[in-house]
Amino acid sequence: MEIQDIIVSHDNTRNHLDGVSTMIEKGKITTIIGPNGCGKSTLLSVMSRNNRPISGNISLENKDLVHYKPKEFAKKLAIVYQQNDVPKDLTIEKLVSFGRLPHHTMLKRNYEEDAKAIEWALACTNLLEKRDTDLEALSGGERQRVWIAMALAQQSEILCLDEPTTYLDIYYQIELLELVKTLNEEHGLTIVMVLHDINQAIRYSDQIILMKVGQIIAEGAPRDVITREVIKEVYGVEAIFNEDEQLGFYMVPLGI
Repeated sequence: MEIQDIIVSHDNTRNHLDGVSTMIEKGKITTIIGPNGCGKSTLLSVMSRNNRPISGNISLENKDLVHYKPKEFAKKLAIVYQQNDVPKDLTIEKLVSFGRLPHHTMLKRNYEEDAKAIEWALACTNLLEKRDTDLEALSGGERQRVWIAMALAQQSEILCLDEPTTYLDIYYQIELLELVKTLNEEHGLTIVMVLHDINQAIRYSDQIILMKVGQIIAEGAPRDVITREVIKEVYGVEAIFNEDEQLGFYMVPLGI
């Protein structure tokens, strides 16, 4: 996916995205980070066609996003938001089955393919044994996995996650990020996600896009992007960096 000179403005005070250009590489995990209000989620929403820029363009496989039909685009890209309304009296399997809608037409529906895709999505997210459970009975971490399972049932090539670890305790945060890593490494999905935690971004990303005030300040491999100078410039925080056999490269904030 190629993003060129995107400008998004919701009001007359400032641009939420101000001439953003970048490239999302196929088969990699790209994480967008930055301070609150820097444009992370706005960029993701433009990539998923849920927000239209006032100028610039985005292309996927050399085709402008505006030229994709809705169902055609849904087969290419799926998105999961940080908060989702939980329908009452709906089971896990039923919600996941909604991910198959882009593959249906008025005259054609392949029930066998639907069943295989739903089974695969439930297996990937470790929800097979809970498939008949009502959504209201689930923990926050389990609910997030259900929404990811629904996105997987779309069988899209790109999975976008908007702050997927928000509101989750540390156990479910790690569980979800390990799932993301597995989906990328074992199933070849291209992942684009927004995170707040810098060390999680370092650990689970191939590429990092660091934003500030609607612009990209730095992008590339985690070690290249997350430096003492850049963290001070973007976050106003002093930090040091360490290396550990188990943790790898990580950051320790010292103070302002």
